[in-house]
Amino acid sequence: MTGAKGWAARGRLRGWGGVTGMAVACAVTACLTLLPLAHGDGTFGQDGAGHGATTAVPVKADTCENPEASLPPSGADGPNIAKIRERGKLIAGVDQNSYRWGYRDPESGTLEGFDIDLVRAIAKDVLGDPDAVIFRAIPTNQRIAALEHDRVDVVVRTMTINCERLEKVAFSTAYFQAGQQVLAPKDSDVSGYDESLKGKRVCTAEGSTANDALNEKSYGAVFEDEHEGTAQDPDRLTVPNQLDCLVRLQLGEVDAVVTDNALAAGQAAQDPAVELKGDKPFTTEYYGVAAKLGADDLVARVNKVLVDYRQGGAGSPWMVSYRKWLATGLPGITGPPAPKYRSN
Repeated sequence: MTGAKGWAARGRLRGWGGVTGMAVACAVTACLTLLPLAHGDGTFGQDGAGHGATTAVPVKADTCENPEASLPPSGADGPNIAKIRERGKLIAGVDQNSYRWGYRDPESGTLEGFDIDLVRAIAKDVLGDPDAVIFRAIPTNQRIAALEHDRVDVVVRTMTINCERLEKVAFSTAYFQAGQQVLAPKDSDVSGYDESLKGKRVCTAEGSTANDALNEKSYGAVFEDEHEGTAQDPDRLTVPNQLDCLVRLQLGEVDAVVTDNALAAGQAAQDPAVELKGDKPFTTEYYGVAAKLGADDLVARVNKVLVDYRQGGAGSPWMVSYRKWLATGLPGITGPPAPKYRSN
């Protein structure tokens, strides 16, 4: 561990209190508008977004060639849209502790960020009111389960579209392009996703594409828990929620984090002692709005929202949200990724 404990001891979080302050604030305010997703044992409560509205045949990973291709946009109604309108609220699974994406401001208690702006745009289109939303905070490793168990209508939570996930959920067209990158202390000898990771303790979120990447090629990094932690805190390297990795990095319990550069940029903005390593991401990934398999009317409606959200060039809602939340940490982006649609 190259100076990690010393870095953790002397590092200071800036801005509005850093990740630790944000996590505390979220814990205090979550009960106001965010509802619990799951019990401690991973089982789900009885209330939900609705049950049995649709069924679908999943996409097979071995035959999936163009995962970013989604249903053509449509404003037509269907059973899932009707269910949301009858309820009068869109139930959205989001993050509440990823700075600039989905986080709760500790001073105002307001949930805000790039993903939150998109949720409100969907609610405005479907229900005529951007505030007609029930936000449910979900950890990284429960995004798919939230949809499968009808706890949410959509998940808008920096969720990468890929073939494996298409077997379990449906996705909109891509609304953001990201990629995996390494986050580490500035004074670390870790230089990126390369041989400098050999022997280093690397943290990832369970169920994340970062964890998948390390399983494919780890460069000798230690990234899986083997007899780690305690009975009260068993996960040290593979954690339920991505933000936990930054906390472990700050405590000196790990040497580096692998995560989306979009999330890592927000964390580097919170903490001046860490930085993105490497010249660029080592993968290309696209975020999509996820819905339950078979919710075709809802997916097509979200794609219609995204058409309007992208339009307008520099003045489009997408670019306005990008400049507000992401441009400082991820400069140089000139627009959203172009949508791809399935032919059938």
